[in-house]
Amino acid sequence: MNIYRMIDANINRVSEGLRVLEDISRFILEDSDMSRSLKEMRHIVRKSFSDSKLITFRDSCNDLGLNISQSSTIDNKEDLLSLVEANFKRVQEGLRSIEESLKVLGHYDKSKVYERLRYESYDLEKKFGLKKDFIDTDIYGITAEEFSLGRTNIQVVEEMIKAGIKIIQYREKEKSKLEKYNECKAIRKLTKDSGVTFIVNDDVDIAIAVEADGIHLGQDDMPIEEVRKIAGNMIIGLSTHNIKQAKTAVEKGADYIGVGPIFNTTTKKNVEKSEGLKYLKWVSENIQIPYVAIGGIKESNIIEVKKYGGKCFAMISEIVSSPDIVKKVESIRKLLKTI
Repeated sequence: MNIYRMIDANINRVSEGLRVLEDISRFILEDSDMSRSLKEMRHIVRKSFSDSKLITFRDSCNDLGLNISQSSTIDNKEDLLSLVEANFKRVQEGLRSIEESLKVLGHYDKSKVYERLRYESYDLEKKFGLKKDFIDTDIYGITAEEFSLGRTNIQVVEEMIKAGIKIIQYREKEKSKLEKYNECKAIRKLTKDSGVTFIVNDDVDIAIAVEADGIHLGQDDMPIEEVRKIAGNMIIGLSTHNIKQAKTAVEKGADYIGVGPIFNTTTKKNVEKSEGLKYLKWVSENIQIPYVAIGGIKESNIIEVKKYGGKCFAMISEIVSSPDIVKKVESIRKLLKTI
């Protein structure tokens, strides 16, 4: 009966996925607790349903999935994080298939074992100690519909992606939660399809709901350590305006910091004062985590910012107010290469 063949294939699939995760946890993360949990789950998957018919109906050589997989690149993994994500999905989908197939065969009690394992796998995925790194890039794009020449945030993000910007933050202060959620959901799809890192400003709940890559906090937002508890392995950035705040951000576990304002800015109200270029210079010489220069940075002054240690530049009105975002970004990058 082919239902046994389905169960056999998925037990193998789940066990193999768990082994990949176990090896990453053991050899790369060196997390003994996680390794132990994954190993125990793998053994339960193998032993909870044992029937000679599983081998009898196995037919790996004639499996249609082999030819499909051989001719496809959809399972290509670009980095360690994508490898982890793919194997957790493989485990969870396989467990669901085993669970439902066992019900068909009348093994309801056994199906509940695999159901429990599936829910445990969701919890392990959240706890798995691997997160997306803050990427090494030059321009950090930030939305600001007020300055976007009548274009929507979605349209601006599409242009940013075309321009090759690799990290984009959604920042809107005046819109309702629902408006922000709907826009972030659309932007998450655009950025995910394009391999662009997506950060949500302030709204931790929205960032989690749309599965953004990260959240950016201000000094008056929730503490980093509390956000980490609910946001798991998301990238967490924090705006800083002085040396004390920068040191505290590092101590609290920020993945990157915003540094500024470098110059006067019109895109943010009630801006805390900063020593601008002097503060940026100190950060470049003393802070080891990634940092983003922000505040009034334009094509006309970006070289000065670079001379003071700027490597990644958050530009808002200079980009979103440009009639041709692609050409503007090309011009800025060409200028940055001159020194």
